[in-house]
Amino acid sequence: AKTYAFPLDGFQAKAVECIDRDESVLVSAHTSAGKTVCAEYAIAKSLRDGQRVIYTSPIKALSNQKFRDLQEEFQDVGLMTGDITINPSAKCLVMTTEILRSMLYRGSEVMREVKWVVYDEIHYMRDKERGVVWEESIILLPHSVRFVFLSATIPNSVQFASWIAVTHRQPCHVVYTDYRPTPLVHYVFAAGGEGLHLVVDEKGAFKEANFEKAMAQLTAGDDPSAPKSAQSGPAKKKRGGNSKQQDDDLKRIIGLIVEKDMAPAIIFAFSKNQCEANAVAMKKMDFNTDEERDVVDAVYGSAMESLSEEDRGLPQVKTLLPLLKRGVGIHHGGLLPIVKEVVEILFQEGLLKILFATETFAIGINMPAKTVVFTETRKFDGKDFRWLSAGEYIQMSGRAGRRGKDDKGTVIQILDEKMEPQVAKDILYGGADALDSSYHVTYNMLLNLLRVEGADPDYLVRSSFHQYQQEADAPQILERAAAAQAGADAQSFDDAADVARTRKHVDVAAALAATRRRALVLARKPKHCLQWLQPGRVAAVAFASEADGVACGALAATQECLETRPSHVAEVLVRCAADAPLEAPAPRGDGPDEGRVVVVPLVALASLSAIRVYMPQDLRKPQERAKLRTSVVEVEKRFGGDGGEPLPTLRDDDDLKLAAREPEYAAVAAQERALVAELAAHPPGATVPVDAFAARQALVDEARALRKAAAEAQELVLRDDLRRMRKVLKRLGHVSLDAVIALKGRAACELNTADELVIAELLLDGVFGDLEPPVIAALLSCMVFGEKRKGDAGPPNVRKQLLAPFAKLQAAAKLVGKAMHDAKIAVDVDEYVDKFNPDMMELLFEWANGAKFVDVMKVTDAFEGTVIRVIRRLDELLRQLASAAFAIGAFELKGKFEDASAAIKRDIVFAASLYL
Repeated sequence: AKTYAFPLDGFQAKAVECIDRDESVLVSAHTSAGKTVCAEYAIAKSLRDGQRVIYTSPIKALSNQKFRDLQEEFQDVGLMTGDITINPSAKCLVMTTEILRSMLYRGSEVMREVKWVVYDEIHYMRDKERGVVWEESIILLPHSVRFVFLSATIPNSVQFASWIAVTHRQPCHVVYTDYRPTPLVHYVFAAGGEGLHLVVDEKGAFKEANFEKAMAQLTAGDDPSAPKSAQSGPAKKKRGGNSKQQDDDLKRIIGLIVEKDMAPAIIFAFSKNQCEANAVAMKKMDFNTDEERDVVDAVYGSAMESLSEEDRGLPQVKTLLPLLKRGVGIHHGGLLPIVKEVVEILFQEGLLKILFATETFAIGINMPAKTVVFTETRKFDGKDFRWLSAGEYIQMSGRAGRRGKDDKGTVIQILDEKMEPQVAKDILYGGADALDSSYHVTYNMLLNLLRVEGADPDYLVRSSFHQYQQEADAPQILERAAAAQAGADAQSFDDAADVARTRKHVDVAAALAATRRRALVLARKPKHCLQWLQPGRVAAVAFASEADGVACGALAATQECLETRPSHVAEVLVRCAADAPLEAPAPRGDGPDEGRVVVVPLVALASLSAIRVYMPQDLRKPQERAKLRTSVVEVEKRFGGDGGEPLPTLRDDDDLKLAAREPEYAAVAAQERALVAELAAHPPGATVPVDAFAARQALVDEARALRKAAAEAQELVLRDDLRRMRKVLKRLGHVSLDAVIALKGRAACELNTADELVIAELLLDGVFGDLEPPVIAALLSCMVFGEKRKGDAGPPNVRKQLLAPFAKLQAAAKLVGKAMHDAKIAVDVDEYVDKFNPDMMELLFEWANGAKFVDVMKVTDAFEGTVIRVIRRLDELLRQLASAAFAIGAFELKGKFEDASAAIKRDIVFAASLYL
């Protein structure tokens, strides 16, 4: 079907053979290994045979790029991304996965002619929010369709291909290669240190001595054994701007990159602000010749020609050009789409030597560099700062090394805190993330399937990869259950009366332990115990693992956690095993120990002593920590050792006066006393020791739990969700009691950009009928602006005429949230109502009334790119609402939604993509 001017790699040739035989194939290979060749071959074959082929990608930007690339090669190519449709009758259609699913729901005629579907970046299916779209579209495609799946390396590719084979009753081959055409070398740069340290060479060998040398260069101030409250550690920095040290380090590395001819380089950061701060720090560096500067100027000027004069005067448009002319680029989600595309084009043409980018640059866009730099190796994942996963590192570092241009790619990590060698190895050598299903049922899916006669939502769930993965686990779970049961059977006891005595003793002991835990939780409420937690107080600290027991330690400080639970934590210096990893400190064993400051919740302070030791001034210094450790050792020797007197502790009832201050405590203390007496009255049976009984019981419990898990694995995985969601739809009037779809349900079928249930309530309650198009646009912005409001944001800062519509939206959300809650769906009604964010209402009202983009940007502190994304999603929602209004015969309302769409669809927000 197609010949190539170069010899195909082994994996490419195998994939082409499968396609020639009309058989589906999953191609799993590293970034820039040449997977696209396989997709192009399937397209060429389809066009040769007069068949239709669909190419889907996860994001619109990627679809636009792919359209341009394929058009150069095949001519008869069309594009469908929701807001843009070009040549929809073409034999080869490029589209987003959402459009493909929508066509399948509607039984589009196009689908009857399709022979091949190419899924680019199929590993995107693990995306929590949108992965479900991939799964549904794969399941809904006819069995006659053949697939080409392109993916980064995934360890469970065979499992995925087996699912395709079972679902579509056809073979699906796996073509997997670990081969990287351009090998990578990995360096570490110690913050504040000198030079690069090679830690992994081209052959993949780890250079432990070099790694240790880099760690030794890190200053004591960032010693992870030091208290977190005194560190500059990851949780304390990266907030709008760099320190001078960070800027100096970055300049030094970029200087090295340019000097050693290692450009172009991509410098990754994990926030838009950090990305910009890094670029601004380089404002005096220049990497382009006069000739290159002129070319950048010309390309940028011609790209911006399509914009109005006002839009060309936007701060972002003006401030980026001087940077670009010097060969420095920025790429993140907050940029104007047209600016982002210019940056991509300039980078592809070699006119940018240094590109500061966020993680999104590593997804899909095929723009490799010679060098990749990580400015940080921890990232905030919404809960806490954690080390990068191996999968994330593979995805981003994979951008280093251009096939056919570089003999090797270079990856540099800037480390600003000590890292265990094992953590480094886990990141550098760890496997890619498995492709795990993130399938979940949506109301839109349920309604669309109920609308089609004979369609069965249960079938869709039963066919999902989520169900397949779960059922695949059942045989192994049953094997483990059998092994646990066999272990229990081998430990039987003869005397039934003794077994009963020991069981009673164990049950009472468990009740006593639970009561004591409850007493400790009450005693460690901040209002009761903070006054006693002075620096230097000796305490017994319970480690996370029960097997680790408790250790004696000295309090260093307490901290209030403003946004996380628990609300307070304590920093305690304890004697830890010197060889325990920094990530998981363990109490000392028989080997050497060292004083480390660990952060624990207050409830981990098992007891507080009446003793306080001298507190050194600065625990960041190892010698000061050693002094405090010595004080703790002295306390341990004097109290609690052989022949020593017991450690005097603060008693909850006598010293802390808890019974008087905490209503529940008196009852818990009385229960504890009763259980102590009961335990003494029920000794274990003479022939059945407690340890042996507990070991056997643990095996019996494990076998029972595993058998239950195996049974659940074979049941319909989301059965309860489906049942509850059907209940919600009936309660809200989307479907009748005999599951026939009602008018409200028909409207909700058309809505998949935002919360279909709340919008359907507003639509059928006539809320939009009383509103003018600009107010409709403003109100609906709450549905598509996904950022959470700050906790102290207060009432919406909007003009009076927008307050009443917003109140109606909140009332509708409350009604829907309550219906979900009543149907036993795990939802916090207040949180559900609060997710509709009014912070873009004022901006959208002004924009829909014809204000200039430069003016509306003055009412928000959001990035320009974020605002454009919200307005484009809003346009998508308005078009869906026009369809919904048409579906229920509300033709006047349809006109209103179209007017609102026309009012916002203008200027830079909808500037045409440079790829089209």
